[in-house]
Amino acid sequence: VWVDKNPLKLFFSRHVRCLIIFSLCLGLTCLSGFFHMKNKNYRISKSHEELLIPRTPCHAKTNVMFLKTHKTASSTVLNIMFRFAERYNLTVALPADQLFHLGYPRTFLAHFVEGFETTGQNYNIMCNHLRFNPMEVKKVMAANTFYFSILRNPIPLLESSYIYYKNNVPAFRSSRNVNEFLASPTKYYHPADYRENIYARNIMWFDFGYNNNAEDDTKYTQAVLEEIEQNFHLILIADYFDESMILLKHALCWDLDDVIYFKLNSRSQDTVQMLTPQSEEQIKAWCSLDWKLYLHFNQSFWRRIEETIGLEVLEKEVDHLRTRQKELMETCLSEQEAVGKDHIRNKALLPFQSGAANILGYNLKQDLDNRTLRTCQKMVMPELQYTSYLYAVQHPHKKRKELGLPLLWTSLQEK
Repeated sequence: VWVDKNPLKLFFSRHVRCLIIFSLCLGLTCLSGFFHMKNKNYRISKSHEELLIPRTPCHAKTNVMFLKTHKTASSTVLNIMFRFAERYNLTVALPADQLFHLGYPRTFLAHFVEGFETTGQNYNIMCNHLRFNPMEVKKVMAANTFYFSILRNPIPLLESSYIYYKNNVPAFRSSRNVNEFLASPTKYYHPADYRENIYARNIMWFDFGYNNNAEDDTKYTQAVLEEIEQNFHLILIADYFDESMILLKHALCWDLDDVIYFKLNSRSQDTVQMLTPQSEEQIKAWCSLDWKLYLHFNQSFWRRIEETIGLEVLEKEVDHLRTRQKELMETCLSEQEAVGKDHIRNKALLPFQSGAANILGYNLKQDLDNRTLRTCQKMVMPELQYTSYLYAVQHPHKKRKELGLPLLWTSLQEK
């Protein structure tokens, strides 16, 4: 075999090969860099373009309807709504005459609102107890109103209802304790007495305007859940109250101080009756409509948080809320916590007492300046007192709602 061993030729052939390979590599590198830069420039341009797109400004919603459900921390939410209404000089749809609820337990009608005939659709806030009736509520509230409500796990809710309404509900009155009632609820509960017994079964379902004695049929319950989703923009969960306040803050575009609260209408721990495991399971069956309602909207609640805020941001904002709440408690309260009814010094701040419950209230510090004192008074003011006060402000020529308690302020000018 002949081999060309000319060293010059070998040198040039190797050199040409290296040159070709080097040129190819250089070409590929340049090409890659071109595409990389093109892609990078595209990303930068896109990012810049996104920065130039004006974001929709977040304006605080001032037309808000809160469906106040029973035994769900809703009195605390009502206080938040009333304080917001005062802060921004908004009009509240208040119960007419001497009533403290909007016709409850009757299905709501527009004329249950004081002044509706003259004010019409010009109310900003609605939050007193009513049995929901969307067509009539829409007569009172503006077209762009934000609708929300709150639910609670039916297990602790029923126990709370039992204690709170023990003397008013025939089904509760004739049983010795909540476990005895739940061992055989049909022995004590008679659907014919539904107006008196509404607190004993599916009370949340009833508050939303539906039949609390309806048969738990899958097609029916699904239709109701879908209808509630259409009527309400947001459903909060009382069992996660701080998380609910952060979600509400975001949904309404409110500030943190707009959702700061002191827990109202809570009862002393010694009035809580321990439920047996059998009773807890019985509640799921006895209040199955409420149970389905709660499970459905508990899921949508957490899904809403993940889609809008995210769990990490939620945790930080809940911490901020609790820190701010603690600051206000240190500023306002002499005991730093709620006290039993017998220990409330200012009887003008005594909450309504019901059944076997000992409803807690607050004592304010004595040395507060006038502005701080008024802020603290509003935060601890019980539902009935606040409703009566706002009624007097909005309807000064009407007879003030009577409470049988001393007035916090002898004249409205003192506020």
